[in-house]
Amino acid sequence: MLKKAGITFAVLGALVLGFSLNNIAISDTADFKVAVVDIKQLVTNSQEIQKLKTDQENKIKQMQATLQKAREDIAKETDPSKIAALEEKYRKEVNAQKQSLDNEYSSKVTKIDNNIKSIVIEKARAMNYNLVLPKNFVLYGGDDITAEIAKAIK
Repeated sequence: MLKKAGITFAVLGALVLGFSLNNIAISDTADFKVAVVDIKQLVTNSQEIQKLKTDQENKIKQMQATLQKAREDIAKETDPSKIAALEEKYRKEVNAQKQSLDNEYSSKVTKIDNNIKSIVIEKARAMNYNLVLPKNFVLYGGDDITAEIAKAIK
């Protein structure tokens, strides 16, 4: 009988302790602030991205000019060995331009992405947010701070 009373007391004590800890955990999240940011909008409106697109378009035009010159030079040539040499020369030149274009684009996009992330973190901390999520991942809730971030990015 005494053993049953002890077990009952232990179970009741565990339940009370469990509910108490749950209430403490819930009360700590009362000041937990969540923000959402529309990353697509930030990237689309970024002046750095616009400049990068313009630079890329100009470099693509240069590459197209190289291809056009290659076609013209090859069309003028009649000797098959010289045609093959010209094709190889221009192939290497265009491949080098493309590789340079891809590397430069990738490094600049990474730099812009890191810049946007650092601004989001800085603004979120200044505004006392504990968590920032991309807007397209959130179905409901969170304060939209995209406009504040966009001002800092421009």
